[in-house]
Amino acid sequence: MEPGNVLSGGASVAAVLPAGGSGERLGGATPKQFCALLGRPLISYTVRALERINWISDIVVVVSLENIETMKSIIEKYGHKRITVVEGGMTRHRSIFNGLKIFPESKLSSCPLQKPEVVIIHDAVRPFVEEDTLLKVVLAAKEHGAAGAIRPLVSTVVASSADGSLDHSLERSRYRASEMPQAFLFDIIYQAYHQCTDYDLDYGTECLHLALKYCKTNAKLIEGSPDLWKVTYKWDLYAAESVIKDTLSQQVCVTTDMKEDAVQLGFLLQETLKNEVKQVKGISVFLCKNDSRLQNIFLGQCYNFICINAKKSDIKEAQQLVDKLEKARISVLHPVVLISVHLNVSENMSFSNGMEELAWIKEFAREVKKKNILVYGLLIHYNKDDPKLQETINSAAAIISALIKDRNPELIGQLLVA
Repeated sequence: MEPGNVLSGGASVAAVLPAGGSGERLGGATPKQFCALLGRPLISYTVRALERINWISDIVVVVSLENIETMKSIIEKYGHKRITVVEGGMTRHRSIFNGLKIFPESKLSSCPLQKPEVVIIHDAVRPFVEEDTLLKVVLAAKEHGAAGAIRPLVSTVVASSADGSLDHSLERSRYRASEMPQAFLFDIIYQAYHQCTDYDLDYGTECLHLALKYCKTNAKLIEGSPDLWKVTYKWDLYAAESVIKDTLSQQVCVTTDMKEDAVQLGFLLQETLKNEVKQVKGISVFLCKNDSRLQNIFLGQCYNFICINAKKSDIKEAQQLVDKLEKARISVLHPVVLISVHLNVSENMSFSNGMEELAWIKEFAREVKKKNILVYGLLIHYNKDDPKLQETINSAAAIISALIKDRNPELIGQLLVA
């Protein structure tokens, strides 16, 4: 389904993200939308999920008054575009209404927003929404006036009596859980909010119900994917971080210097990593000034790099790669893993001497961590005639796999040995 074709009729689409919750169920002083995942606020991931879709013209983020400056600083730090921050209300519905009002009322402001034909409403704490799902609900809203994602119920819903006893239960197969995103013809949902009662605004939570109750609009229900879940409790933060780590670990780039041993090791590691890490793409490039292939890798959003250097005491290759990563701004949104691999090809050199030559890694790692680049050292005893070479390569691949999957900042600067 190509959005350029289906939205080519001139339909404008905007999004409203209510983010004014206090996160009581999560516990802790920080509202869940501002909790950090791999060092970056959760809401930034959700904003990015919408921002990368070019047919969404404007994104309105609704936050409480005390968090407006926090939200603005997040927008600036992570380079978010097309974002307008609006003060929220005391309840979810009042916050959404404030977000909607910014469109018709923005003509009076210094930065007017175009009133969209379709508006998406999505939770700020659902960071994994995909473009395909958003497109489906937008198209359904254009046709039916309103649409929303749903998911099968996991547990049976029961009603209790006044004394706490079971009153009745619902037939689970007949019901669905209402999820986000939802989409509406703007005029319909705006009219519904204008007409609804204070009771609805203070105690209601379902936007689709308002469209039905006040505008007689029967929403089209769209079966959503499992990744629409909402971060609600503390364990959801751990689950969300795990999902992000898994996504970031899918591709690895292997860079080498010009030495024969380094090139050969790079090839062997690349082939072995294809078996070690699920769906990983191994790419070998020479780290020279104008290698366009490296720039293409950056554009492909690779966040894992293995820099192989035949000289243990040489920091130049790793520094050159860090400079390129920084220039490409790869590490602004996600932490980048850089594993500096060094070859020990001399059988006469002692282990302690080899370690001393690599003492620079710890200080180097500490410095580049400020740029959101996580550097680890890996020493490989390399002899191309060694019958146990593949065993050494397998060990190195397992270490690399663990480092890029875990992305542990506490291990930076450590020198591991394969």
